[in-house]
Amino acid sequence: MEGICERIDALLKERGISGSKMSVDLGMSRSFMTELRKGRAKGVTAETAARIADYLGVTTDYLLGKPAAAAPGGEEDDELTEYLEELRSRPDKRMLFSVTRNATKAQIEAIVRMIEEMQQG
Repeated sequence: MEGICERIDALLKERGISGSKMSVDLGMSRSFMTELRKGRAKGVTAETAARIADYLGVTTDYLLGKPAAAAPGGEEDDELTEYLEELRSRPDKRMLFSVTRNATKAQIEAIVRMIEEMQQG
């Protein structure tokens, strides 16, 4: 459990969010992180891990310390891995991803066209 706790702590620090704020935002007990850190929590349910991962903008596999998923054929997709790392490390890219999370395909296509036009500007 230390691995997941350390990962959560690092992600919270990177994003400037307190464990207490995350707990409130996710509707969890404020003592959740304390119980996890002290080893008193029996574990994290799949649903809780998924909610925390979504809140922090990472995959559940990343949060749980599992290796990056391999592309079909067993080869790792380097481009996808690089893109996901950039999403994790750049607040501006996370923000863009966050605000488009519930966008329709047409809305995303319109946003992409707008950004392409701005870059050509």
